[in-house]
Amino acid sequence: MPNFWNQQGVPHKGWILIDVIDVREEGQSEDETEYESCQMCGNEKIRYVHILSHIEVVEDFRVECICAEKMTNDYINPKKREKELRNRASRRTNWAKKEWKISKHNNYFLKIEGHLLIIFKDATSNKYKVKIDEKYGKKAFQDLKEAKVSAFNGIEYLKRKGLW
Repeated sequence: MPNFWNQQGVPHKGWILIDVIDVREEGQSEDETEYESCQMCGNEKIRYVHILSHIEVVEDFRVECICAEKMTNDYINPKKREKELRNRASRRTNWAKKEWKISKHNNYFLKIEGHLLIIFKDATSNKYKVKIDEKYGKKAFQDLKEAKVSAFNGIEYLKRKGLW
């Protein structure tokens, strides 16, 4: 991987932070993760990839946090966005360990922060569905694990929207 810090023609400043992504997928182990390398410094095994854009460069650059800070001259937001992703990944890991109870109707349920989550099997499709409080999810899932991940994502969405 080249080190663009030492190459002429590649701007070092003036980049804009477009997004920060976690390359580890839902339920994926460390060994299964396809890490990336920083396009600016060549550092390998980056899990949290900062995507940057520059008016003078055709393609976006995918870099690590430290390079993103230097390239954008912003020493707050790249770190903040990565920290949010790290915290979400930690919550997701803890979520998978939660013990769900089984109701008298054989539905899985969990009470969290005054909210009721229910995972039930749809009678017609025989697939799992999710209900958060009084709101039914639209998707159906083949297995319980997928439904639990969907419940987690539903809670995260509601929190972002200020509805949780």
